[in-house]
Amino acid sequence: MNAIKLLPDLLISQIAAGEVVERPASALKEMLENSVDAGSTEIAVQILQGGIKQIRVADNGAGISKDDLPLAFARHATSKISALEDLQKVASLGFRGEALASIGAVSRLTLASRTPEGKHAWRIEVEGSRLSGPEPAALANGTTVEMHNLYFNTPARRKFLKTEATEFSHCEETFKRIALSRADIAFTLQHNGTVRSHLRAANARQRIAALLGDEFAQTSVFVDEQAVDLRLWGSAALPAYSRSSRDAQYFFVNGRFVRDKLVSHALREAYRDILHLGRHPAFVLFLEMNAEGVDVNVHPTKTEVRFRDSRALHQFIFHAVHKALASPQTASAASMGTESRQETSNSSTMAGASSKNTDALSVYSRQTFMPLVPPPSPSPSPSPAGVAQSQAFYSTLFCPDSPTPKSSDISITATGTEKQDIPPLGFALGQLLGVYILAQNERGLLIVDMHAAHERILYEKLKSALDNHTLSMQPLLIPAIFQADSLDIATAEENDGLLNELGFEISALSPTMLGVRSVPATLKDADVVKLARDVLSEIREYGASRVLTSRRNELLSTMACHGAVRANRTLTVPEMNALLREMEITERAGQCNHGRPTWFEISLADLDKMFMRGR
Repeated sequence: MNAIKLLPDLLISQIAAGEVVERPASALKEMLENSVDAGSTEIAVQILQGGIKQIRVADNGAGISKDDLPLAFARHATSKISALEDLQKVASLGFRGEALASIGAVSRLTLASRTPEGKHAWRIEVEGSRLSGPEPAALANGTTVEMHNLYFNTPARRKFLKTEATEFSHCEETFKRIALSRADIAFTLQHNGTVRSHLRAANARQRIAALLGDEFAQTSVFVDEQAVDLRLWGSAALPAYSRSSRDAQYFFVNGRFVRDKLVSHALREAYRDILHLGRHPAFVLFLEMNAEGVDVNVHPTKTEVRFRDSRALHQFIFHAVHKALASPQTASAASMGTESRQETSNSSTMAGASSKNTDALSVYSRQTFMPLVPPPSPSPSPSPAGVAQSQAFYSTLFCPDSPTPKSSDISITATGTEKQDIPPLGFALGQLLGVYILAQNERGLLIVDMHAAHERILYEKLKSALDNHTLSMQPLLIPAIFQADSLDIATAEENDGLLNELGFEISALSPTMLGVRSVPATLKDADVVKLARDVLSEIREYGASRVLTSRRNELLSTMACHGAVRANRTLTVPEMNALLREMEITERAGQCNHGRPTWFEISLADLDKMFMRGR
């Protein structure tokens, strides 16, 4: 058996580097965090060959004095904490005192720095943990760190690096995370001499729009919730911007980018009711909390954290995002792209991203609507007779228990109307090919998928009724009879109580026939036989207990799809207006049950551009 012996300092540093510096992006992250912690207002990054050949980070921060330069490369030497109490409430991004030592152990590293009171800068070099003495250098202010030839002394590690393009993409993602976390700092990124991004100091909403682009900004809603010492704010995208991967998910805890299973689960639950088919949500969210409530000393990369009261935090995050996504005005805010784009300042952007992005965060809270011009002939404003038609439509389409709207809610008078009377989704103009409703509001033209919108309305009504045990049944004058196999008949007989709870009365008429005698009142106009078959199939496959728990929403979604108005059904103008009004008071009405958008808005300004008006 070999004797126990102390490892050489270089080997110790290289072992530590294996945890901290996995690839060039890991080194860039540590260097950027040091610049942010130094109080910088400008940070410039230069990268060569994906970061394998060189990474240079220059900032205008506080700098490092000559006497402290050697300590900057010593392991476990830091200016950010000094006692155990400090570790329990870390406010800085860095605190371990390992980063520069680890990078220096596997690269050739140069650091030049000048403090505000210094007459000139001082420079120190590191190669494989061998330090040179400080030498005078020319530098205006702040600190410049240059890393050359990563893994030059550990060729086995170098072989595991990917292509230049792949390594740069990881560096660019690291840059984006840091830039998102600190919108008040100006950032520049160059790769092989080409400027890839130039971001001026801005506010958070401008930075988010600059880095994630127009589409995200136009399809996102503002989240801002507070509870005791917690605050969650930022931007959450609607399902229209859902992704096939998790590449647009940014969550920050006290300014630190983290990936946490508890947070991920809370956000998945918040989106569960509107996001399906294996899609992933997109968001940029910032959690502010007491530093003592989170342990950041979990992993060397510092992207993993541990929360003291994880259950309460899970509920807080879930309810904050769920509330923002459920707001009936959510879709209205997200659609106001052109108007908000005119208000957003021309902040500098990542390459390929537009410089005129939607200011979705500020738009969300605006609820002022200007007077509308009444729809032109031949689609006149609803008359009192039309209002009566609309009320009848409510009774037919949305079930007898639905509150009928007041005349003022669905009509517009010949002399105009007050600002507060103009609804967000405006008033119907007509129907397009029996599939879409065309409407106008104060901003322009709205196109509504009537089946998708009605499906969401029915789904929310079914959920609410089932939760409150008020799901009413509609007896059928003539039972709907259909042929069924023995498993369907057994399922109906064994789950009679569950079917009644869901609003169905289904009984066996013979060994091969089932009869549907009652259906949920909301779905009385659906294809009764197909609806009953689908419900029985769901119960057969998953069992009664799962149907009312984990599979409940999927079942109700299927039921709502059966009851929603179908394509090629002609609606009157009052009926279309009734549907618009229901959408405005229904949670998550901007998306159907499968996560697709239910409506889009084309602003008057966009229409003017299409027809080149004003040119």
